[in-house]
Amino acid sequence: MTTAPPSTSGYIGRFAPTPSGPLHLGSLVAALGSWLDARAAGGHWLLRIEDIDPPRCPPDAVDWIRRQLEAFGLEWDGEILHQSSRGASYQAALDRLIADRMAYPCGCSRREWQQHGHYPGWCRHGPLHPGRAQAWRMRTDKGIQPVCWQDRLFGSQCLDPTTQGDVVIKRKDGLWAYQLAVVVDDAKQGITDVVRGFDLLDNTPWQRQLQVALNYPEPRYLHLPLILGEDGQKLSKQNLATAIPHDGTLARPVLHQALKLLGQAPSPTLRQADVSTQLAHALEHWSPLAMTAIPGRRPD
Repeated sequence: MTTAPPSTSGYIGRFAPTPSGPLHLGSLVAALGSWLDARAAGGHWLLRIEDIDPPRCPPDAVDWIRRQLEAFGLEWDGEILHQSSRGASYQAALDRLIADRMAYPCGCSRREWQQHGHYPGWCRHGPLHPGRAQAWRMRTDKGIQPVCWQDRLFGSQCLDPTTQGDVVIKRKDGLWAYQLAVVVDDAKQGITDVVRGFDLLDNTPWQRQLQVALNYPEPRYLHLPLILGEDGQKLSKQNLATAIPHDGTLARPVLHQALKLLGQAPSPTLRQADVSTQLAHALEHWSPLAMTAIPGRRPD
């Protein structure tokens, strides 16, 4: 949307919503946390639209999301990247994985393997059901074991990706899967810092294996505590979470609430301050370590 001054730190962050509907409080907290972290570091903040699943993406959702971000003062740098235009890059990455025997076709259905808890790698040495439509899976048994990284909030993490199963990177219907697309686009955009919700923390081992297999750099990770509804479930579009406003005046108390949920303790006197004033104060006092290191916070 705007062009920021040159980064003083080399930091490049991003917010990458799926346009399956308008943003809700949980997605605002993720956007706000990543924006604050980037701007406080003197870095760039990019907007990427993860529209690789067209049946889930209403045609007006992207414009709605843009208006919501603008209402909350969360301006992004440069052009918006749409994943729907990136198929050739994803195919090139898949071709590399196939050539290195890191990916294989699989026609097994979830119903066939769900009792195992995760896909057990039945098709690693050839498809069991060659007559079926085939997905493409990444082999977790050939990459780095275990995958360890330092989360900026949750600390040292080590997970064995083989316990999660061989993840789908291209679906049976020909659509690209999240795990491959996010890794390719983070590398394409030079993302140095990934700031996102705690629910995506256990995706990191698959993504780290893909980064190593494709010779991509490793970004830093900061996983934010989730925002839970009164029923204890994660706020999400599937759970019919209420959309945040796209009007700047109505956004003021919601922004204040989002800052509180990020542990930033904004002054009560700022609750009705315009968004630029609230953001300026939040930037001056931004501290990721102020967030409680638990995988869930309920809104007030």
